[in-house]
Amino acid sequence: MARRGVYNVTGIWVGCGQITWMTMEEARRKALDEEQVLAEIAQAGYDGAPASPRSGRSAEETVERYARHRLRPAPGYLGAAFWEKDQREQILEQARRLALFTRQVGCTELYVAAAGFDYVTPGGHTRSQVAGHVSPEDALSADEYKRFAEMLNKVGETTLKEGVRSCFHNHVGSVIETREEIDGLYSLVDRDLVCQGPDIGHLAWAGVDPVQFCRDYADSIKSLHLKDINPEVLEKGREEKWDYRTFSEKGIFTELGEGFVDFPAIFGILRDTGFQGWVIVETDVTQRPTALESATISRNYLKSIGISGGVSENSVR
Repeated sequence: MARRGVYNVTGIWVGCGQITWMTMEEARRKALDEEQVLAEIAQAGYDGAPASPRSGRSAEETVERYARHRLRPAPGYLGAAFWEKDQREQILEQARRLALFTRQVGCTELYVAAAGFDYVTPGGHTRSQVAGHVSPEDALSADEYKRFAEMLNKVGETTLKEGVRSCFHNHVGSVIETREEIDGLYSLVDRDLVCQGPDIGHLAWAGVDPVQFCRDYADSIKSLHLKDINPEVLEKGREEKWDYRTFSEKGIFTELGEGFVDFPAIFGILRDTGFQGWVIVETDVTQRPTALESATISRNYLKSIGISGGVSENSVR
């Protein structure tokens, strides 16, 4: 589908994840369908939203559906147990399918992330239970790290055949959460095959300095998820050793600009390195009355720090 009138000075496209709508209480979201979610994302001022083939629609149908709301498809997500030997062929087939779809909808990046919320650590706890207060003893074994990296390389090689870059995506509650875990895994992968697609909020929740992380990995970052974190909830949860679900319910996530993440510094680093691509705003669980209100607050904050996005009023046709 042709796109006309696109005017993007910064080269940054601002997307909004649908997850905020999907995690609202059932009574408040049951009447929402996909069309309404896309309409509200557009109303909040975003350029697009993540797209995947899970709905069963073709890439062409997906592009047309998004275009009706003046939106573009943004990079999707592949989460898997990359360290598990018996899932190799299944993961590679999923990567092939997602890469083809991603290229067909006009994206050049795909987030790839570790599963493992139910991964049992040597101490007998799941990673979900130790989310936000992980110890070195909770990490994967050396052999699991090696298998993970080898599979990421295979996935990266597979997606690049479709012109799509695999971007590793950290996540609290998964088996790759801390800076030590991210560094350890990334030291084993081929950086020509696997890029970085960090989740800024999950870095902050995990105790990582997001600004320093972006500075250290600036040349490898090709796409990002943007979240903000409530520092009071973070401190209390660490003290009381909450699990992932409790952190979420208590309000660990907050709208951009209302937590402690230094987004102006992060975007300064991105500008200095010539970053161009998608940034995806997500507030997994909002304390606001509606997902639309949450998404609008975050979008307005980004505009206030100069992140205008890429799509003008008549850009998608």
